[in-house]
Amino acid sequence: MLRFNARVSRGFTLIELLIVMAILGMLAAIVGPTVLNRFGESQVSAARNQLKAFETALDTHRLDTGKYPNGLDGLLRNTTNNPRWRGPYIKSSELPKDPWGNEYRYRLTGQTYQICSLGANSSEGGEGDDADVCL
Repeated sequence: MLRFNARVSRGFTLIELLIVMAILGMLAAIVGPTVLNRFGESQVSAARNQLKAFETALDTHRLDTGKYPNGLDGLLRNTTNNPRWRGPYIKSSELPKDPWGNEYRYRLTGQTYQICSLGANSSEGGEGDDADVCL
């Protein structure tokens, strides 16, 4: 009767586990920054889309009443008691916040306006994710 000595495997060796951990670490180092960068880009894209929705609402308000509202709350309520007001001009019951959870900045100067999100740092200026997103 022939017998061969077959070694029964009972798990992974320490070397095998270290090699797998090293490979996973390298993948995380390569893929991680790309995924995080895309998250920042998606927030900026969401802010731009919200700003475009505000732009449409503001322009519709101007077409109806003849002027832009003094504040963004004029898109929700007839703050000036204008009889030509046909709002609300946005679907929400309250003003939406930017993707970072802050209020949008609205400035009316004469017949023009500027509306901005201050970015991730919530203050004017900045670069990358901290940069202001404005119309």
